[in-house]
Amino acid sequence: MFNPANIESFIEIEENHLSTSSVTPIRTDAFDLTDKQKIDIIAEKFREIMLTLGLDLNDDSLSGTPYRVAKMYVEEIFSGLNPVNQPKIALFENKYKYNQMLVEKNITLQSVCEHHFVPIIGLAHVGYISSGKVIGLSKINRIVRHFARRPQVQERLTVEIANFLSIALETEDIAVVIDAKHYCVAMRGVEDSNSSTTTAEFKGKFLQDAVRIEFLQYLQNNNLT
Repeated sequence: MFNPANIESFIEIEENHLSTSSVTPIRTDAFDLTDKQKIDIIAEKFREIMLTLGLDLNDDSLSGTPYRVAKMYVEEIFSGLNPVNQPKIALFENKYKYNQMLVEKNITLQSVCEHHFVPIIGLAHVGYISSGKVIGLSKINRIVRHFARRPQVQERLTVEIANFLSIALETEDIAVVIDAKHYCVAMRGVEDSNSSTTTAEFKGKFLQDAVRIEFLQYLQNNNLT
């Protein structure tokens, strides 16, 4: 059984189950440094960036910024790079014999574009059909959050979430849809603040038209009464 807290298991899954194009590119020595060492190094480098931009770090408002940014990078918005931060996954027997799809929608998604290091903000929608095991609902949100907390491209993020859920839930019947705004589009370049990007990954039974349509209908229905 896959143990999400085990780095060796994580690397084995990444290598054996996912293609190179669908895995966040992480160096093999990525975990040689402690978090504190990484924070100290990043803080110094970011201080150099701020000085190069011409900012006066003697100002009270700016003096602590390099450390704050470094701590935020390591402990918060990029914490998903470290496999020890993966959610602990516990599966339960499907005692209720529920054999229809389960849909968790409107999961808040906050990530960072790996091309410009600016936010990706949106919603993720996840569905699965049990193969005899179920997972606590909050774990789905935590899995989405874990993979979002990396420098990402949305296409890869969608696939990473789907593949991890497939392994963790021991089922191929997985669907993931993400709709998000990219601030590299909104804040720079074309500066279009209205557009969003939608990506999807369907596996197993969700590749069947009827099942996929049912899943998408759940996403459109905001009044399930």
